[in-house]
Amino acid sequence: MFLKNAWYAAAWDNEVGRQLTPMKILGEPIVLYRTADGRPVALEDACPHRKLPLSMGRLKGDDVECGYHGLTFDCSGACTRVPGAERIPHVARVRSYPVEERYGLIWIWMGEAEKANPDDIFEVEHFDDPTWGINRGDSMQLAANYLYLTDNLLDPSHVAWVHQSSFASSACEETPLQTTIKDDGVVVWRWMLDSEPAPFYAPFLQFSGNCDRKQHYEVRYPSNAIIKAIFTPVGTGGDETNLPANAFWMDSYNFMTPVDENSTRYFWFQMRNFAPDDPDVSARFAKSVRGAFEEDKAVLEAVHHGMANKHTPNLDLKIDVGPLRFRRRLAQMIEAENAVTAEAAE
Repeated sequence: MFLKNAWYAAAWDNEVGRQLTPMKILGEPIVLYRTADGRPVALEDACPHRKLPLSMGRLKGDDVECGYHGLTFDCSGACTRVPGAERIPHVARVRSYPVEERYGLIWIWMGEAEKANPDDIFEVEHFDDPTWGINRGDSMQLAANYLYLTDNLLDPSHVAWVHQSSFASSACEETPLQTTIKDDGVVVWRWMLDSEPAPFYAPFLQFSGNCDRKQHYEVRYPSNAIIKAIFTPVGTGGDETNLPANAFWMDSYNFMTPVDENSTRYFWFQMRNFAPDDPDVSARFAKSVRGAFEEDKAVLEAVHHGMANKHTPNLDLKIDVGPLRFRRRLAQMIEAENAVTAEAAE
């Protein structure tokens, strides 16, 4: 189902403040808030007494008071008050989840707290590089299982049909894909040489005419992705370690957080190797990227519905090698994690 021992993007940092913010992650109810000094806190959103969501209660300093009978819990999940009781039952506590802030996002660790290492949060290259621009990004919720999103982000070929007015070019239809299997994920990629630039990118290129273009689609376990778009003048592509000075490079970071089996919250932002302080460029990026992802949303929600209600078997194609390898390895990781959990519970 889900890999628990992993960091997931829970919210943008500006979405969480001094209020109780409910959400569901991996099917588990969570309440997020900030302490008076600004530190984010994530607790199980269910009072142990009658399971009323704590998010229906109120903040008392840095503690959360249940809105039903006033049981109060601190940031660690420990109960600090049971009105009218002589003592606090030792089982009166809620789960507290490790959280970290990075890249404008609040990250949550859904597994065993002692295994949470902030160094394992997905690394964003160039985030603090003043020569690179950033589009601060956006998010949306999709009525689709998160694995359909990871499939999509390991599938450069879909661009030719889903994003014809933005990311597509004629080379996207027929140029063969390459698949690289890594320890932490899967990469599907290709160089498309001497091809026309895609409509979205063309206005930003620092050269004219056709281009050499690289599509790099990489998803790391369990559900975080980086999509690299590289454009160079014809004859200068084929090796991203030796690019000309006028090469265009955009890294799109994509974080898919399962809400439950049937829905996913999708976070994204982009880094670019030009116009670091140009808000107009960022606004144009934001509008175009959002539009393209709305196209993905319509397709993926329909795919989820179609696969859930299919009457005949679906088929896999050669272009599905990367997504299938990713799914297979992730399933193995989840199975191994569940086995360890079951053994510990015996």
